[in-house]
Amino acid sequence: MIRKYSFLPFFLFFASCSIFKPIQQPKTEFRGVWVATVVNIDWPKNGNDAVDKQKADYLKILDFYKDLNFNAAIVQIRTAGDAFYDSTYAPWSRFLTGKEGKGPNTENNLLKWMIDQAHLRGMEFHAWLNPYRATFDLKTDILSPTHDFNLHPEWMIKYGKKHYYNPGLPEVRKRLVDIMLEVTSNYDIDALHFDDYFYPYKIKDEIFQDSLTYAYHALQNQSLEDWRRSNIDSLVMNIHKTIKSKKPWVQFGISPFGVWKNNSTDPKGSDTRAGQTTYEDLYADPLTWMEMGWIDYIVPQVYWSMELPVASHRKIVDWWANNTNNTNLYIGNGPYKIRNNSDKAWENKKELPKQLKLSRSNKSVQGNVFFSAKSLINKHPDVVKILKRKFYGSPALNPISPLAPNKKADNIEFESLNITNENYLLRFLVSGDYRYAMVYPTGKNAKDSYPIKKLLLKTVVENGNSITLPKKVLKGKKRIAITFIDKFGYESNPISLHLNSI
Repeated sequence: MIRKYSFLPFFLFFASCSIFKPIQQPKTEFRGVWVATVVNIDWPKNGNDAVDKQKADYLKILDFYKDLNFNAAIVQIRTAGDAFYDSTYAPWSRFLTGKEGKGPNTENNLLKWMIDQAHLRGMEFHAWLNPYRATFDLKTDILSPTHDFNLHPEWMIKYGKKHYYNPGLPEVRKRLVDIMLEVTSNYDIDALHFDDYFYPYKIKDEIFQDSLTYAYHALQNQSLEDWRRSNIDSLVMNIHKTIKSKKPWVQFGISPFGVWKNNSTDPKGSDTRAGQTTYEDLYADPLTWMEMGWIDYIVPQVYWSMELPVASHRKIVDWWANNTNNTNLYIGNGPYKIRNNSDKAWENKKELPKQLKLSRSNKSVQGNVFFSAKSLINKHPDVVKILKRKFYGSPALNPISPLAPNKKADNIEFESLNITNENYLLRFLVSGDYRYAMVYPTGKNAKDSYPIKKLLLKTVVENGNSITLPKKVLKGKKRIAITFIDKFGYESNPISLHLNSI
């Protein structure tokens, strides 16, 4: 008896696995994760935890995403008029120490340590601050006497179950600029970062009580809506100018709500039916910020599934790709929804990979950011496996801001080598300000550039001119090429070394 075999099932199987085909690994791509501290979403797990436990938990987050070859941690250091650092303008956060105004039980500078640990792992540290939210709830009796709610009650507006800084007050905007300058001046951050909380999301039948401020400060014939947007514009512009004048390499990034406008209210808007929009309800105008060159990158929060009818991830990504200019565009993804949402698309382990594949296929998109850190740690190993094997198998350099100055590669010369039992200690003559060194294997003939997949090590530049190379990482290789990455993200020309002949 001759059996007839159908190859259709096999064809369908391999077609369904197209997402698992090898995907080209870019040399440059932003790979970030939001580490939310408000109400201890991601870290610390409890404000009353001992500092050593908090440090260990923080390192677990960094190490998990380092293993996925992520290159940026966006860490929330201001949640609601508070601070995760010693500040002139805000009390210590209760989410860090269990009691607002109480400092951590350590003599070390905790935020500096956090930044250093990110850098040691080759990751940028983006300081995420929420500017306008003054309280997380109405329990104002737990606020520190030095909280602005107590020092400047005239700055506050109660709306819903929270208090907010009044964005229309010039003195509020000045205070917020001072806070951003304090962080930029005192810490070796790579960027300042805002999320989507500008004017608050609207609550039915409630009014944001800023009519008196509007009457006093608005220009003649300026509508309430335009005045509110101008207040946010003013803050964004002044923060940009302030941090760039202090440290030109520090970037300023903003993560707005994913829908600018629906096309039902503006033909320039996206084909969506979002209940609220960035422009009309939150009074934020990111298109203006980009046009004016006030932000280095934008991360619209596109937390919906690929084909959700009211807000398709695919359509929104395409809209931002077509409307972003003068700014790096990264897409905010929502892995917190995996197997935890009424939208059944998130039950599919391929939903997030499909979104990443969409981003990779669009030349206008230069990376992704995940909300939030805990969403994948010890969860969804099948999804993590796909990410590791098909998307993040190799490291990637961080994108350079379009606002960065045009630079030529600095001349770098090898100076000296010391050898210990475990390490090579190399010193160089440098003229620039470098953060990292990239080490590649090379042959007798040096190359002008090296593929990122061949990278042996990304290491911190010590004291501005030295690097330590563990022998075990070099795996016996004696010929190496080294490039240096400065604080703007520019990579130097390679230096080829034969370690045995130095």
